[in-house]
Amino acid sequence: MRLFVILFFALNNVGFAIAEEVELSEKVPSYNTEHAMILLNRGSSIFAINLPTYNPPHDMQIVYKVEKPDIAFLELIRNAELITLKPHPFDIQNLMDGAEITITADVYEGDYRQNGSLIYSNREIIMSEKLYSRKLNDLAESSQWQNYDLINLGGTERIYIHKIQKAPSYNHLIFVDLVNACMQKLRTSKRVPAENELTYKFINCGTLKPLYYNADDFKK
Repeated sequence: MRLFVILFFALNNVGFAIAEEVELSEKVPSYNTEHAMILLNRGSSIFAINLPTYNPPHDMQIVYKVEKPDIAFLELIRNAELITLKPHPFDIQNLMDGAEITITADVYEGDYRQNGSLIYSNREIIMSEKLYSRKLNDLAESSQWQNYDLINLGGTERIYIHKIQKAPSYNHLIFVDLVNACMQKLRTSKRVPAENELTYKFINCGTLKPLYYNADDFKK
């Protein structure tokens, strides 16, 4: 969407105006909906990732840092195998833009879409800092060659996130405290390898913590 903005300047008490054409991003209303998310933990840090699909309005990969919660909530995330959020509808395009927003969500142990257990209702979650975003368009063909983007957490700490390809593909995040250089392009035995194969691919990089793996949503 294009918008003409009139900028006014004052110089020696003489006013003049300049018309400038500014390109503004236009929000798509359908992206204001429920977006399933997962909470992940590393040390005292909490990260939220959305659960993307190939189809709008969920066709994006996003990783956000969450403002530190109370100790009980942090311990829940640390100790549980999987914590999912069922948010009230919100515009995920704001996260793509890097905004700090507060969402309200029901918090489940396990996947709420598969009979997870409700732990908190209407919990406020402050999405404080965008660490990564990628729109799932112009995807590479499904291949045994896998490409990863990295998220620099500071020092030697990184999160490696798989760049989802055309189907069949998979969503994968792994934390690495680097000791050695780590490849961002690697070859796997199948187009959709098992998680343990992917963990092994990173084994020489440093201290590892697998964060998330899912292939079911990317079969077709």
